[in-house]
Amino acid sequence: MEKEELEKLRKQLLSRIDTEDLLEVKKVNDLIRLHELDAACDEVIDRDGVSITVENGKQKFTKSHPSMNEKMKINAQKIALEKSIKFKLKAAPAPPSSSVEDNPKRGSLL
Repeated sequence: MEKEELEKLRKQLLSRIDTEDLLEVKKVNDLIRLHELDAACDEVIDRDGVSITVENGKQKFTKSHPSMNEKMKINAQKIALEKSIKFKLKAAPAPPSSSVEDNPKRGSLL
């Protein structure tokens, strides 16, 4: 995510919480930071590839990029943090009004 998108996300999330609750504000800021770290991992993986070759003396082997593991850890942290944020409930739309006359019972004569 680009900085502008992250700032839009931050504002959107802040609009959905009680900004007087400093703990909730900190959670939102932490979540944005995790998104920044995730994006940084993406940049490194894009540059180096999803696997790397490690040489240790005469040994040579390929393994997954360390940033792949970091992305998985960051994702788990993001999910846990998102679940812990106390979002304001949006007002639910009113159900359509219906009356008994509009819905005749089964088997009744009209």
